[in-house]
Order: sequence, then structure tokens, then C-alpha cells
Amino acid sequence: MTVIEGTNHGGGLRFAIVVSKFNDFVTDRLQAVALESLVAAGVAPEDITIVRVPGAFEIPLAAQHAAEGGSYDAVVCLGCIIRGETPHFEFIASAVAHGLTTAAGATGVPMTFGVLTTNSAEEALARAGEGPENKGREAATAALQMAQVIAELRRQPAATKT
Repeated sequence: MTVIEGTNHGGGLRFAIVVSKFNDFVTDRLQAVALESLVAAGVAPEDITIVRVPGAFEIPLAAQHAAEGGSYDAVVCLGCIIRGETPHFEFIASAVAHGLTTAAGATGVPMTFGVLTTNSAEEALARAGEGPENKGREAATAALQMAQVIAELRRQPAATKT
């Protein structure tokens, strides 16, 4: 039996962090903690690229382009969508989730979903705080582990038919 799982050591891995500038009072906090988490895991700062995009809707396209370039082992995607009075929230949240799933599948590069979808600014700030519940940390940790899992899966010998 073979078990493949990632660890929290990222030496030698490269990451893109795609961050929405919209609601930057939240996304700046997510970015800071994601960056801190990757560096604490041994990822060299020069192996991290931060890509700032206008809003959450633009995250999937930027993430896909980053992945297609072949320079990154995983892409951490960070944004914040706060519910308003119109259905806009649902359309954007769904488009971003679907776009990232499609981009990850098309490129084979792991992309993590650190896009907050909250009912209020207070809820968003609670998920972007200093503690272990920061969703930027969770997205960075998931990217770190998925980069290792995918790399190991690619190294596995192809199954042979008998």
C-alpha cells in the first residue's frame, strides 16, 4: 500500500498568490498571513509571486495564466465577496469557484480557494484575523500540501495492464 500526502515543508517549491484588491481591508490581511505561512514552511521569498487583480471575478483568469506558465507548483487564490442587497454576490461567488475548478483541472496545477464569501464585513474580518482561523493561512497550507501531493503523483510509475 502506498500513501501519498503533503507536509508543511515547502523548500524548493514555487507559489503564486493571486489576490483581489477589492475589499483590500480584508484581502491584505489574508495575503500577509498566507505569505507568512509559506515562508514559515521554508518557501524562499523569491519563490513567491504576488499577483494583484481588481476583484474576485478576475482571480480565476490570473490564476490560470500563472499556472500555464509552468513556473509555479501551486496557486493560492485570495479574495473577499461580501453579500449585498442584490444577487450579485451569488453570481460572483459561483463564477469564481467554478473558474478556479476549471483552471486547476485544465492546467493540472493546484489552486486553493481562499476567497471569503461572507454576509458582512465583520464576518470577513473575523476570518482574516491574526489567529489560526485566518483563511489565508488555510489556503496557503492547502496549496503547500497539494503541490507536494501532485508532484508525488507525477513521480509514480504508470500502472501496467496484465
